[in-house]
Parts: sequence; structure tokens; C-alpha cells
Amino acid sequence: MNPGVRREVLEIYAGVDAAVRAAGPRCDASGRCCRFKEYGHTLFISHFEADLLLESAPPYPTPVSPDGCPFQVDGLCTARESRPLGCRIYFCDPAYEETGNRITEEAIAGLKRIADAHAAGWQYAPLHVFLNAAGRPGTGAADTMSPAGPAGPRRPLPVV
Repeated sequence: MNPGVRREVLEIYAGVDAAVRAAGPRCDASGRCCRFKEYGHTLFISHFEADLLLESAPPYPTPVSPDGCPFQVDGLCTARESRPLGCRIYFCDPAYEETGNRITEEAIAGLKRIADAHAAGWQYAPLHVFLNAAGRPGTGAADTMSPAGPAGPRRPLPVV
């Protein structure tokens, strides 16, 4: 990933983390955030988030199902430091829902500004789509920020 883009995305992560801390949502430590199908939600991420996640992601089984996060092991996140925005923002606390939605909208708008500023294009899809497209479990990221990174030319992901 382009170092300038990386820095800007990490700045968005830091701002989100601070906003969530300030909001103080309750975490029930139930793992519902990672069990997508069971609780009726989907974790959408941008290509920037996928790149950062895959840089340090632990090995994961493929193909990745849309049913849950492959990084949740024994109820714990094994990719916590590089987790995407949805993981940083989502909490089961109903009193936090509106605040969480606002933080999400602001963060996504920030990522889109980065994409525009760096002419990086915009890809936004469910987590499993990026993980399956990487096709290299546990070996690092497919470089989606370069026209022809180690995984070959950048190819558009299907819209789901």
C-alpha cells in the first residue's frame, strides 16, 4: 500500500477509535459482531481496510464464508490491531446505535476522500469477498493499491 495512503487510513482509524472511546458504548463480549449470518448483518470493508487487514492477518481457512469472521477464534479476535472500521465501530449497545452510524458515515466519507485524492478507485464489499479474492491465506495481502502488485493487476470485485 502507498505509504501516504496507509498513513491517512491509519489516521482515520485513530479518529474512529477516539470517537468510539468518547461515546463509551457498552460491549457485552458476546461475539455477535463476528457471527454475521446468525445475527443478520454483513461486514462491509473498503479495499484500503482489506489491504491493512491482510498485511498482518493470521492464516484463515478458505474459501471464506459470508456467515462469520474467520479471525474470530474461541470467541476472540485474532486480527484485532488491523481490524477494519466496522469492527472498530460496531457495538450491540442500543443506546449507541445512532452515534455508531454517524461515526461510520464520517469514516467512510474520509476513506472516499482518500481514494479520490490518490486516484485509487473505490472498492467496497463484504469481508469474505476480499479475503477470497486475496487467495493467499496467511501469506499477507494482495496488493490492491498498485496497478500490478504481487497478486497481479488490480481487478474489480463483484458488487454484492
